[in-house]
Amino acid sequence: MALYMIGDVQGCDEALGRLMDEIGFSPSRDTLYLLGDLVNRGPDSLAVLRRLMALEGAAHCLLGNHDLHLLAVAQGVRKPHRSDTVADILSAPDRNHLLDWLRTRSMALQAHGWLMVHAGVLPQWDAAQTLALAGELEAALRSADWGVFLHGMYGNQPDFWSDGLRGAARLRVIVNALTRLRFCSPQGVMEFDTKDSADSAPAGFMPWFEVPGRRTEGTPVAFGHWSTLDADVQRPGVLALDTGCVWGGCLTAARLGAQPGEVERIAVRCPQTRKPGKG
Repeated sequence: MALYMIGDVQGCDEALGRLMDEIGFSPSRDTLYLLGDLVNRGPDSLAVLRRLMALEGAAHCLLGNHDLHLLAVAQGVRKPHRSDTVADILSAPDRNHLLDWLRTRSMALQAHGWLMVHAGVLPQWDAAQTLALAGELEAALRSADWGVFLHGMYGNQPDFWSDGLRGAARLRVIVNALTRLRFCSPQGVMEFDTKDSADSAPAGFMPWFEVPGRRTEGTPVAFGHWSTLDADVQRPGVLALDTGCVWGGCLTAARLGAQPGEVERIAVRCPQTRKPGKG
């Protein structure tokens, strides 16, 4: 039995198929953990969803910001962006089945010694709190009135965590941390404008995983979302798996080793399907 984590697919179904062939994936024997942004920007988001759904219990998927955007567009909460490539999903005959499957995916997982999120974890949160807060988002998305959550999801404020937060503001901070976070202050104030490498942090901010004393420091954390992060930079207990597939980089899987935190990277090169600055 082999266990793999895979970074942002973003609708690149052909690359996902090649990566699964490269690792010799067998759904009867192996397990995949996908770290979110399953759809959008790439050429075949519909095929990605159908492929992953067909794997059933052999694939465990997190939701990323692009997946939530698809749900918001489907509910009429947001208008499609010019750069979106999810129209095939929205016009599919099994649209409702696909969207119901998507909105019942996880926001964070902990398995085989790894805490898995799409984007990041605030420094005040340990693994247990991260999973509990992710569970609050999951409950909102799985409820009958899930559109209400989506209407309150967007916005940059509040930009820091407080245990006293309630309602839409509480859920907004959680979703922003788990699906959008790159940089924050040592106190956990989030910064959302900067999307470049870890060295480009604005004054007073740093990559979330470099905050001194963050409460997940002793827990190996795997994440995607940050394609401009130099994934080859070695940081103990941190595994970045968005290697820019949709931008002409690679789609990367990490095979989990026998020891906690031990991984082997396997990647396939991808054709560039999005141009820088085009969304």
